[in-house]
Amino acid sequence: MRSTTGRSRVRTLIGFLVAAGLPSAPALCAATPTATEAAAFIDAAEARLLDLSITAGRAAWVQSNFITEDTELLSAEANRALIEATVELASEATRFAGLKLPYDVERRLKLLRTSVSLAAPRDPARVKELSEIAARMEGIYGRGQYCRSGGECFDIGKITRRLVESRDPAELREMWEGWHTISPPLRPLYQRFVELGNAGARELGFGDMGAMWRSGYDMTPQAFESELERLWSQVRPLYEALHTHVRARLAEKYGQTVVPPSGPIPAHLLGNIWSQSWTNIYDMVAPPGGDPGYDLTALLRKRGPDAREMARYGERFFLSLGFDPLPATFWERSLFTQPRDRDVVCHASAWNVDQDDDLRIKMCIEINEEDFVTIHHELGHNYYYRAYRPLPHLYRNGANDGFHEGIGDTLALSITPEYLVKVGLLDRAPGPEGDLGLLMKMALDKVAFLPFGLVIDSWRWKVFSGEVSPQGYNAAWWKLRTQYQGIAPPSPRSEASFDPGAKYHVPGNTPYMRYFLADILQFQFHRALCRAAGYSGPLHRCSIYDNTQAGARLIRMMQMGASRPWPDALEAISGEREMDAGAMLEYFAPLTAWLKEQNRGRPAGW
Repeated sequence: MRSTTGRSRVRTLIGFLVAAGLPSAPALCAATPTATEAAAFIDAAEARLLDLSITAGRAAWVQSNFITEDTELLSAEANRALIEATVELASEATRFAGLKLPYDVERRLKLLRTSVSLAAPRDPARVKELSEIAARMEGIYGRGQYCRSGGECFDIGKITRRLVESRDPAELREMWEGWHTISPPLRPLYQRFVELGNAGARELGFGDMGAMWRSGYDMTPQAFESELERLWSQVRPLYEALHTHVRARLAEKYGQTVVPPSGPIPAHLLGNIWSQSWTNIYDMVAPPGGDPGYDLTALLRKRGPDAREMARYGERFFLSLGFDPLPATFWERSLFTQPRDRDVVCHASAWNVDQDDDLRIKMCIEINEEDFVTIHHELGHNYYYRAYRPLPHLYRNGANDGFHEGIGDTLALSITPEYLVKVGLLDRAPGPEGDLGLLMKMALDKVAFLPFGLVIDSWRWKVFSGEVSPQGYNAAWWKLRTQYQGIAPPSPRSEASFDPGAKYHVPGNTPYMRYFLADILQFQFHRALCRAAGYSGPLHRCSIYDNTQAGARLIRMMQMGASRPWPDALEAISGEREMDAGAMLEYFAPLTAWLKEQNRGRPAGW
């Protein structure tokens, strides 16, 4: 969450320092700082930021659930207060650089400087402008819909359903192009947003916003980029094998005039508006005889849970591992279904509104497999929030942001046939003859996502650094999507479009590399927890449901929050200190062997 005060930087800082029992700003500037002052500074800074974070969180919740011009302005004001205070304090914290400090003081000072995803310039007028732009962009996205000339309109939920259900390439193209009409109005806003955000990042000593984001991983920005390339090199062969197979099957379905036998895959044919998950085209690419033996969406609809009961399945999973029940307020205050009387941001998200135990999710839940998995993901955030809540404010975060995204997905890997039997959704688990089908469906989600997880921030980092100018936003976007994903738009795109803005995380300014890291880490976590549970079979059939030994290891790591560098947290759960895609490759090994056979004679790459 984000926020700020309307007072000038000097007045705010002096008032803050006096309240903290420290000398006034002029006195501090003249004196040599001490370790005692540094400790008092960070304690008081955390108290202030905690208060502002709670205010901003409440305003953001209202804005996301009641999208109006007024709620956007209220959220923008709260954001402005938090952004301004964070930048002021982060700037002041540089005074203590070079001092010999206790570990906790030094680490919290570092986290203060690197924990924000948006830094505003110190000028109050530009802080106000930046926070208002951020709120406007989120509001434009949340209200976005495509309307046909006849008057029928489609929001993102309706468009998603058409992409899932339709096999008419003309309709799929219409839906894809239609959704991408919502984002051109965001383009000038985003250009100014980048200018202001970069100015704020530079005032904190970073080259640009991208460098600021990359500094939050307990390594240099350059080392982090190298780490990403190393991980991508591990998994790229698996992605390319899946891409080759999917392209061949789509060419069989739609013909080679629609899907070329070599080259990129048209983006509108992959069952997802952003081509980030391909699970919705499983029926066209499934292994022959690889029927998993059940359809989870059909099982859920037969059982007939409502949206709240869908969330209860996720809670019961965590309870089986030794976690406590969610608070009663979770069930009273969360948004589970899309209201009929107002606009809301339906993008699923987890919230800790009071930075204590006011846990919530905001999600327009539908009764299907995708949302069943998503619920586990979002509750992973909620339980992580609760696990580290006793820690100081700046430690209340994941070991790195990939950890936070990976926890819930790790649990979702345990949604195996055996798990579905235990919770009463399936009568009996099918034998291993259906494993290829299960692995293919999982690969269409997890493996297909990997390059998309890289593209979003790769594009933004180039934009932030100036390597990509506003005149080349869209061309650079599609160059990266083709380079990494091997996909192409269904029709020519120009700079009149702003296709990156059709993805929530761009106007919402949510760093995205966390999702790529989570895609890697969840398999590494899963393998470690399966070993802790004493499991020795194929990794893709392991479920840690109802195993408190695995739960204890997970809880121990989650309770660390950001108090230690992420290799320490990784070691606590896995015994390893390096992120490694080997567990993902192990998980998909049977599918990899099958794809190798299927792809003989097919052109690879694009």
